[in-house]
Amino acid sequence: MSSKQPATTKTAGGGGKLRDFFLYVRQHWQLYVLFILPAFVLTIVFRYIPMGGILIAFEEYNPFRGVFGSEWVGLQHFQRFLSSPDFMRYLMNTLKLSFFGLLWGFPAPILLAFLLNRVLSTKLKQKIQLILYMPNFISVIVLCGIVRILLSPTGLVNMVLGANYNFMTMPSAFRTIYIASGIWQGAGWASIIYTAALSNASKDLKEAAVIDGANIIQQIKAVEWPAIKDTVLIQFIMSVGNIMSVGFEKAYALQTDLNLATSEIISTYVYKVGLLDGNYGFSTAVGLFNTVINVILLISMNQIVKKMNDGKGMY
Repeated sequence: MSSKQPATTKTAGGGGKLRDFFLYVRQHWQLYVLFILPAFVLTIVFRYIPMGGILIAFEEYNPFRGVFGSEWVGLQHFQRFLSSPDFMRYLMNTLKLSFFGLLWGFPAPILLAFLLNRVLSTKLKQKIQLILYMPNFISVIVLCGIVRILLSPTGLVNMVLGANYNFMTMPSAFRTIYIASGIWQGAGWASIIYTAALSNASKDLKEAAVIDGANIIQQIKAVEWPAIKDTVLIQFIMSVGNIMSVGFEKAYALQTDLNLATSEIISTYVYKVGLLDGNYGFSTAVGLFNTVINVILLISMNQIVKKMNDGKGMY
């Protein structure tokens, strides 16, 4: 008497799973088209097609003639901008604002995340996070209005100092005002990603470090920092890649006629030349120059980080 056992076939590892996946996609392709096609079309229409506007940077653009009917001038706009006597001032103002903003602003959310991670009470931690996150939801224009009121000759700051300084007219005070208000508004919200990454830190290792007598700095170095190191590096690379992209709205809203020496940056210059003066071709060329510098910085910093971090970078 023989008993027959059902024959079982085993699919070969990853190859079988991949084949099954493509078979499933082929059988249900309508579902994938339904969900992917709208996002694909929107990306093409609003992200890639507008890139054709780069051609304006090489033309004496006339809105009535259009992109293909305007006079071609080549690199003339770039040469004009690079040879401008104000070029270095705009460039240095942009770089200084970005560099000091990165220097003081980038570590702030990391430090906040480390501090929040040491709060044991869940309710207290939630209340602190609520207070820290609230400034992020304030409009940039409203924030600038608050800053102007606080720093006016009759504002709260002068009342505390017992003086009547008009800080908004001081070129030397503009960078401090811009960077400090940016840290206050964004540091709490930016700390979310680091707080989430710290949740992956091993509690057993932390308890072992405490038992071994490690102080707070040693605990952070041995247990918590490795948990967020990769996240910090990726965020740093992206921040360096945007070093030329200083927020236009805030810089323009805090700008006055008396602090132009330090507040006039490339983005505000592009706005004034392009939209206010109607010189679209020249302003597009300046904006393209700004973008190219950002791309070069992004690629360069990623390569540097990869060499310093055992080949690990953003890509």
